[in-house]
Amino acid sequence: MNFAVVGDPIEHSLSPEMHLAAFAFAGIEASFERWRVGPSGFPEVVSALRTGQLDGVSVTMPHKRNAYEAADDLSPEAARSGAVNSVVRAGAVLRGFNTDIAGVRHAFSLLGVQTEAPVRILGSGGAARAAAVALEGHTLLVSARRREAAAELATSTAVPAEWVPWDEGRAGCVIVNATPLGMHGEVMPPQLTEGAVGVIDMAYSDAPTPLVSDAIERAIPVADGIDMLAGQAVEAFRRFTGIRVPATVFERAARAR
Repeated sequence: MNFAVVGDPIEHSLSPEMHLAAFAFAGIEASFERWRVGPSGFPEVVSALRTGQLDGVSVTMPHKRNAYEAADDLSPEAARSGAVNSVVRAGAVLRGFNTDIAGVRHAFSLLGVQTEAPVRILGSGGAARAAAVALEGHTLLVSARRREAAAELATSTAVPAEWVPWDEGRAGCVIVNATPLGMHGEVMPPQLTEGAVGVIDMAYSDAPTPLVSDAIERAIPVADGIDMLAGQAVEAFRRFTGIRVPATVFERAARAR
């Protein structure tokens, strides 16, 4: 079995380490490579899948929309999110999934907060749409730079959400950072975590992001980007192999890198 993670840049991706650890745990012989694929190169990935060179791919930026459009069959959640980050070849059919949704749900479960807690999503792109679908049923607030972007997120995912200005504080919420901010040390407005009951940071880096560090200092329950990655990897691996491996296997491999 042959798999790859595709994107540009790709060097920072933890997918190979996580999935190779899961293959070893499950006793499966398989490869998992990094494929650097430029903005116009996704047709090469599709060709590799259709010809059997690859059995499946994990997809990172900038190709999640390309994968969505290339898939022959979309899971219902991938269709609602408008993005695909896992493609599996099933005979002649390419099946597209958005496993970020499972990752967000896993991260939320680690917080230990009340299941009905309101959620404030930072951002309005693909990661934010995945978070909205994942946490449907909560009272959702969306902080995007533009009110129109928040409204488009709610419309495209069919998940009701209220726009809240980026710099406005709202106590009692779980904060979900669905932007890349923090990966390179960017600091969030301090009012975002004032009164927060939990924090999920979908961004990750070698060191804790400023948002994660702020939550820890304030004794707010927090799940970081690796927690989220581990949760999505569980679902991606299940789609690749039909086997469910514990999230701890993926998390240990990612944190050991």
